[in-house]
Amino acid sequence: MSTVLITGAGTGFGYEVALRLAGQGLNVIAGVEIVAQVHALEQEAKARGVSLQVEKLDVTHDGDRRRAATWDIDILLNNAGISEGGSVADIPAENLRRQYEVNVIGPVMLTQMVVKKMAKRKKGKIVFMSSVAGLTTDPFAGAYSSSKHAIEAIASALDQEMKEFGIAVATVNPGPFLTGFNDRMFETWKTWEDDPSTRLFDYSKIAFPHEQYDPEPVFETTIGVITGAIDSYRNVEPKDIISQQREKLDEMWTSKVTDGMGQRSKLVQKAFDIAPGTPV
Repeated sequence: MSTVLITGAGTGFGYEVALRLAGQGLNVIAGVEIVAQVHALEQEAKARGVSLQVEKLDVTHDGDRRRAATWDIDILLNNAGISEGGSVADIPAENLRRQYEVNVIGPVMLTQMVVKKMAKRKKGKIVFMSSVAGLTTDPFAGAYSSSKHAIEAIASALDQEMKEFGIAVATVNPGPFLTGFNDRMFETWKTWEDDPSTRLFDYSKIAFPHEQYDPEPVFETTIGVITGAIDSYRNVEPKDIISQQREKLDEMWTSKVTDGMGQRSKLVQKAFDIAPGTPV
């Protein structure tokens, strides 16, 4: 029976995936960022009649990572992450550093510890909860998107490096899903320690510039990747935005620096026009 470690299981995708995998009979270690989340997840598991091991695991904390490295793990889902919103011109350095510590540095350090044990056994799987933001970029999401671009590069390199050790690597790339994660990204400015008068944008007037989907497909696809029912390296959800992502990537090869100069971009304007939490 496979043992799966899921980071960031206190909320969002990780929370639901952990509970559903436990319901399928896998040994699940659900890592949560703060101690208060341990009891909440244990109670939900009890209510659903499933069993899982809930552990405090802050991926930025070296002690937490070292303790996690002592567990026998067959599959690691690097799901923990945060989203810092704001223009590249405005976001404070402290927030930018925090974005990379949680989304990139912490997960990579944990992966290093786990994957070396897998390599000795010549088997294992590393799954990264990436994002379509790791493929393309929206306005006011440069910090978050850049962290996911970094994860895409790390996953791709690791995939090539681990082949000889029998270790599989895959990514899950959710688009805009209505979990609250995207909308909270556009509220981080409220705790910035900066001079608001120097900002180029009034963040009280903007929101996540996309209609958002029901998250069910992400749960199903992530579980499929973990269990092996899905063997694709990259897994974008919802599937009907795959063509849009490819079109955006292709546009970068033909766009000119003078395109739209002096005008507000369409997505920036949409961020001003759309209401938070707008469903598809």
